[in-house]
Amino acid sequence: MEEIMKKIGFIGIGNMGGAILAGYASSGKAEGKELMAFDMDKALCERTAADIQGLVICESGRALCETADTVILGVKPQVIESVLREIKEAYKADKTVISMAAGIDIGLIERYLGRDARIIRIMPNTPAKVGEGMIAMCRNGNVDDVLFDEATEIFSGIGRAEHVEESLIDCVIGVSGSSPAYTYMYIEALISAAVENGMDEEKARVFAAQSVLGAAKMVLESDETVEQPRINVCSPNGTTIEAVNKLFANGFMDDVKEGFQAAVDRSIEMGKEKR
Repeated sequence: MEEIMKKIGFIGIGNMGGAILAGYASSGKAEGKELMAFDMDKALCERTAADIQGLVICESGRALCETADTVILGVKPQVIESVLREIKEAYKADKTVISMAAGIDIGLIERYLGRDARIIRIMPNTPAKVGEGMIAMCRNGNVDDVLFDEATEIFSGIGRAEHVEESLIDCVIGVSGSSPAYTYMYIEALISAAVENGMDEEKARVFAAQSVLGAAKMVLESDETVEQPRINVCSPNGTTIEAVNKLFANGFMDDVKEGFQAAVDRSIEMGKEKR
């Protein structure tokens, strides 16, 4: 079957958009595709073009939209409406727009591009840059299964892509969109504690990060409940149970859940601000 998405353009290649572009370009799945980008930061465009062979830098978002058949919006929620105003005259219904802006629902994008617009909404996270992203995807009624599957294939090249209802996107922000930041904090705390106990910082970084990576892999590859691996390593009167009991006593689980909820609540709030 002939591919629909052949000319893929990125408007906004900062932290998240840049991570997805870099991850996709290095995944091997971009072979045969035309990749293009636009960002207001010209120096960033130059650096990105130097890193990604064949990347075409466009002079404006509108120029990119005129050329691309797939437009991926990597801009911040605060500026997405100005971008939509810029590209709407260049948009045609045979193009697909993919948005990753938190708090911006499909309905808002339709108000600018029309009810016949083909729109996919995603919620990625920054580990996409190293091919280990978690990407949630939803669509409007104009995106058929063939097109959605092709878009899914693109994002599967930078991690794991899962289809969800749009009503779950705020929850996704808490559990995966924002959660790498919480995980970095945990790793940071482990490194700091290791240094305080005499370990070299670079070595502590490897020990902490590899432990988190391995634990995550065990969760994904096991049919057991998430609690079971923790229970398995907590021998009575041992070192691990002492640490786990201290974390429970200090409210570790509740702190994580409260942080999660704060991210979700802010996403809901941002959506209301745009309605």
